[in-house]
Amino acid sequence: MTSSGMNMMSKVTFYEEKNFQGRSYECMNDCSDMSSYLNRCHSCRVERGCFMVYDRNNYMGNQYFMRRGEYSDCMSMMGMRDHVRSCRMIPMHRGNYRMRIYERENFGGQMHEMMDDCDNIMDRYQMNNCMSCNVMDGHWLMYEQAQYRGRQMYMRPGEYRNFMNMGMGSGMRFMSMRHINDSYY
Repeated sequence: MTSSGMNMMSKVTFYEEKNFQGRSYECMNDCSDMSSYLNRCHSCRVERGCFMVYDRNNYMGNQYFMRRGEYSDCMSMMGMRDHVRSCRMIPMHRGNYRMRIYERENFGGQMHEMMDDCDNIMDRYQMNNCMSCNVMDGHWLMYEQAQYRGRQMYMRPGEYRNFMNMGMGSGMRFMSMRHINDSYY
């Protein structure tokens, strides 16, 4: 499937008020700055596909994974104020999933290669921190706490030497991770 075909499959509509009321903005791919379309966002509908939403422009700040469904009061559900400032469409991936996680920034310390979900890196790898990674295949969600809880970060293929440079704040580290597969779509 071509990337333009995947874009046609993804669609999210953001609303200024709860329960899908008020002004709306329909999005079918990435949007680095939504502030010119909406003053605030209190609800949304993901009709097709998956998206990450961010509370700052340019895909920075706190991130929240949204799959197909209705979110009538997404701000209280996600713990955000009233700001969704950018969103990124997550393309469907067919194939292998592979990522190397590192204990310290700049690929330092222990390294482990993963090809499947990990609900607790401490239990599985005796690793206290994950502060950098290299995603070779697939799309992944990383979580601040074990058991896929806490703040999230979307990782697409590429090198991530320092999570602080991604607008997540100082000392951000991850304790569990899962790949985004067909079941989310």
